[in-house]
Amino acid sequence: MRGSVLITGATSGIGASLAKEFSDHDYRLVITSRSEAELIALKTSLGAETQTVVADLSTPEGVQHVIDSQQDQEIDILVNNAAQLLWGNFQAHEAQAINDLLAVNIQALTTLSEHFIKGMLRRGTGKILNVASVAGFQAVPAMGLYAASKAYVISLSESMSEQLRGSGVSVTVLCPGVTETASTSQLVSELPDALVSAPDDVAREAFEALTAGEPVCIPGIANKAAVTLAQLQPRSVMRRIGGMVARLRFV
Repeated sequence: MRGSVLITGATSGIGASLAKEFSDHDYRLVITSRSEAELIALKTSLGAETQTVVADLSTPEGVQHVIDSQQDQEIDILVNNAAQLLWGNFQAHEAQAINDLLAVNIQALTTLSEHFIKGMLRRGTGKILNVASVAGFQAVPAMGLYAASKAYVISLSESMSEQLRGSGVSVTVLCPGVTETASTSQLVSELPDALVSAPDDVAREAFEALTAGEPVCIPGIANKAAVTLAQLQPRSVMRRIGGMVARLRFV
C-alpha cells in the first residue's frame, strides 16, 4: 500500500471517480457518505483495502465522527470532496438548506483540514485535495451560494499551499467545470458535449496534479480558457452575463 486516503462524499460523481483512481494506484481508502448502502456498494467495486464511515457532514457530530474514526490511523492524503449545491434565487432557499450548504462546503472542509494537517506536518509529509469549481472564480447568480462557498475553498487552498511551502505538505485545489454528475443533470442536458467533463477524466487530472504538488488544477482546455477569459474581463461584465443567464433560467 502506498498510503491512506480519506475521501468525503465518495459515493457518486467526482468522489467515486477519485476513489477508483486512488484504488487503482494501490492506496488504502477511507470513504465517507451519508448512505451506508452506497458506501458498501462502492467498497465492493474497489480492489483496494477500504474502510467506510457513515457520516452527515452538515452536522458537527458527523464531522467529529469522521475524525474519531481515524484516531488510530494516519491519513496521508485528505480529499475534501463532499459538497451541496443549490440552484435558483437566493431568497427562494430555506434557511436550513442554506445552513447545510455552508456547513458541508465550508465548515466541514475547514475542520477536517485543520485536524488532519497537524499529523501531516508532524510527519513532514502529506497532501490535501480540496474540490472547488470554476464557479468559484466569479459570481454566478443562478447558484450564488455554491459559487461563493467555492470561492472560499479556492482562496483558503491557495493560501495554505503558499504557507506550507517547504514543509513537505502540499495543498491542491481542484476546480472542475460542468461535470456529468447527478447534481448537474439538468444543466448538462442543455450544454454541448464539448463543455461537459466526465468524472473519470477530472479524477485523473486531479490525481496527477496532486501527485505533482500543483496548487491549482483546472481540468480541461475549455475550462482553463473560460477561467482565463473571465479573469481578463471587468467583474461588472461577468456579473451581468451571469445575471442574464440566471433570469432566463429561473424567472
